[in-house]
Amino acid sequence: MARDRQADQDYGRSIRRVLIGVLVFLLLGLFLLWRIDNPRVEQLRSSMIDRIIPSLDWALVPAAKFSRMVGDFQSYANIYEQNQELRRELQRLKGWREAALQLEQKNAKLLDLNNVRISPKLSFITGVVLTDSGSPFRQSALINVGRRDGVMDGWATMDGLGLVGRISGVGETTSRVILLTDSNSRIPVTIQPSGQKAILSGTNTLFPVIEFLETPELVHPGDRVVSSGDGKVFPPGVLAGQVVLGRGGRYLVKLSADYQRLEFLQVLRSTPAEVIDVPDNLVGVSPNDGPEQSPATDPDNGADDG
Repeated sequence: MARDRQADQDYGRSIRRVLIGVLVFLLLGLFLLWRIDNPRVEQLRSSMIDRIIPSLDWALVPAAKFSRMVGDFQSYANIYEQNQELRRELQRLKGWREAALQLEQKNAKLLDLNNVRISPKLSFITGVVLTDSGSPFRQSALINVGRRDGVMDGWATMDGLGLVGRISGVGETTSRVILLTDSNSRIPVTIQPSGQKAILSGTNTLFPVIEFLETPELVHPGDRVVSSGDGKVFPPGVLAGQVVLGRGGRYLVKLSADYQRLEFLQVLRSTPAEVIDVPDNLVGVSPNDGPEQSPATDPDNGADDG
């Protein structure tokens, strides 16, 4: 058995050697045939090509299809890359669109601030709202103008639509604005066209309440509410909002200012303005003033007649 296997292996090696030799001989002959520069050999080559190539069309079909598949795949890869680039470009355009919309909104607010009608006696400073500390217990905002800009405590602030609040706390470069919606806010107002005087009190909601009305029967929903100027703190005639009827028959005010998007505020310079320093000045009595002493009680007049 071992001898038979050895004989088969030797026979296989011999066959392979013969086939390799024949293949090398044919390739060498084909190489020489293609390298010989002779008209007859050239004619022979042409005849061989004419006979062999047409009969190999069936073998060239898979190669052609494979080549087309490779081309299609490359084209698909290019299209995919272009699609990804277009997606990235679309994301960038969306970002630019959002920035353009924000700039458009800011531009509209600035135009509103420029177009708002206020008294010619009043001038204003425009500030940017830095933060908004709106909470269930406090409604205020911080703006980027302060003492260096001449801002004083108590000055009124408004956006392009209506009254927003008053300055309550002035720093060197910033100021705190107490909004009309804050529960600590109390401003005197006039209701038009009836001319009723009242107090607009904040309730930590977007609808402050009207208090201390003398004749509520003269007030109707839709009436305008403007600052009265009483107390010489707020300038008169600045629009605050319109009267609406709330639950329980209470009169509320729908504020004209857009409290959802406060970005710019006008600080109105009220000239002359009442300076808020100590509580005694609010009633016009100086703490140094005292009652005059009558001559009957003057100790200098009580000398002995004798």
